[in-house]
Amino acid sequence: MWTARRRGDGRAGSGAQRCLPARRGHGAARRGGGQRRAVHSHHRRRSTDSVGVNRVTKPAPKSPRFALVVVSGAWGAFWGTWSALLPAVLERADATPGELGLVLTAVPVGAMPAMGLAGRIAVGREHRMLLLTTAALALGIVTLSGISGLGGLGIALFLVGATSGALDVCLNAATARAERVSGRPLFQAVHAAFPVAVITAAPLTGLARQSGMSIRAVLLLCAAALLGSVLPLLGPAAKDHARGRADPGGPAGPHWRSAWFWGAAIGVLGGCMLVVENAVEQWSVLLLEEDKGASAVLASAAPAVYMSALTVSRLVVQRLPRLRIRDLGVLAAVGGCGGFAWAAMASTAELSLAGFAVSGLAFGPLMPALLSHAGQQDASGYTVSVVSTVSYGAFLVSPLLVGSLTNWMSLPSALSCLAFMAVPLLGAAVGARVRPGWGQPHGQREASRGESRR
Repeated sequence: MWTARRRGDGRAGSGAQRCLPARRGHGAARRGGGQRRAVHSHHRRRSTDSVGVNRVTKPAPKSPRFALVVVSGAWGAFWGTWSALLPAVLERADATPGELGLVLTAVPVGAMPAMGLAGRIAVGREHRMLLLTTAALALGIVTLSGISGLGGLGIALFLVGATSGALDVCLNAATARAERVSGRPLFQAVHAAFPVAVITAAPLTGLARQSGMSIRAVLLLCAAALLGSVLPLLGPAAKDHARGRADPGGPAGPHWRSAWFWGAAIGVLGGCMLVVENAVEQWSVLLLEEDKGASAVLASAAPAVYMSALTVSRLVVQRLPRLRIRDLGVLAAVGGCGGFAWAAMASTAELSLAGFAVSGLAFGPLMPALLSHAGQQDASGYTVSVVSTVSYGAFLVSPLLVGSLTNWMSLPSALSCLAFMAVPLLGAAVGARVRPGWGQPHGQREASRGESRR
């Protein structure tokens, strides 16, 4: 209508003048249409972007998460079974406890170098490496099942330790990858499966031994369970093929050193917690029997109480993803180390069990949270492998540390000294308060800032 009025008003003018308003109107309409089209295009882009964001932040496909939990459970079931088989293994090998203890050190000796190597190889192909290392552990268990002599047992345990250590690193790397893809926390749930399997498998193994099953038959069942656990990994492992070629082989140039440094720093914090955890596994039963006067049945419940508390706290924190890692560190330092010291110095077995429960509740979420933090800071997954390897060193340090301390003091006093592991945890919490993002390598920090700007 505006064009018609202008044409009517401009009849006395030239044709060009009469046409000019029409062209302007048409241009305005065109511009308006263009703006409308731009708006629609913008909305389409926003919709597409929203779909893209939803694609990234929607829950991960069930198969990877399910596969990770199943592998963690099968892995924990083997170690729970093995701990319950040790008396029968000792009898079959016709060895002394000291000789068997020396042979058992082959497990961490084999694990440490394998963890470092697997961490580098697994970058970009996490699920494939997890599948391979799980299958390799199953084959190692088959080998272990048929050996009775101490020499052969040491070699088999070295292979089992190497494959188990590699599985540990690859499981953490694959979980970190799944967290980044899904945008949802997974470490707490995956790590909760391990202690549940341990405390379930140990008494079942005892029942199997009472029913007359041989060591070989029990271990072959464990190997079959591990082989079965890799089936859900076949789909995710196939997807790793293209992604592995696209991803770099880890941090490059100066970022490699930065990633290693921060991974080692985070690993030391995890190691502080694992020093205490290993002491619970190795010494708690002896503590309750020898120093608290507990019966064998009550004393044997100590590791189960601790691991049950680990599982509960991890499942609770899985539902509370907004908890800050600094707060979990303080909780571990105060509640974890304090509860352990209480358990060591308590006057009765029941109070000691309560202390182990408090310690497990406080320690439970820390290690998964540290690994998740490392995975968020380094998309290559290399930092996660460093954290896993360095923290595993606690399983070498803890027995030597407690054993050395018992040369100078009683077992309760030696165990209570481990409460000093709280000092690094509290120091890291204070450092995180002063400098947020302390665990993030410089290269990844700048990259994440660039992504946030975009």
